[in-house]
Amino acid sequence: METIRTIMVAIGFSSYSKGIFTYAAGLATQFDADLLVASIINARDVEAVGSVVSMGYDVKGEDYVSAIKQERRSQLDGYIEDAAFPAERVRSIFKVGNPLEELLKITVRENVQMLVMGVKGRTDLEQLIIGSIAERLFRRSPVTIVSYRDEKTARRLRKRIHP
Repeated sequence: METIRTIMVAIGFSSYSKGIFTYAAGLATQFDADLLVASIINARDVEAVGSVVSMGYDVKGEDYVSAIKQERRSQLDGYIEDAAFPAERVRSIFKVGNPLEELLKITVRENVQMLVMGVKGRTDLEQLIIGSIAERLFRRSPVTIVSYRDEKTARRLRKRIHP
């Protein structure tokens, strides 16, 4: 078994992200590993801002991306503090692009040994999980993926199983 030195946690800063980060920080503590937080701003969202500009609104794609990155860094600082994980053992990457492709590239480029992610992104709609980034990552990832479930999701899934 390969030694786990770096655990990447993929978060979109939804309502589930703090739990995902906290879980990944617990794993990193157990493995004495560093954490790499990867957050991808979907290029489609940035393109949508461009459409708003074409309608005459005063919004710039660069300003939108800069504001999102700043907001996410601030949230991440809070996650790190709340999880009591050493800040010097956390690196972050915020990129714009296709989330699936960017996460795969980061996994390889940063020599990650494990990826922690949730099954939900920015929506609660279950039907969107099928074909989602999470599912496609599970099929294409070259590293082990740990799928985090918050307690509410776990309870709902347990009710569907009739032993």
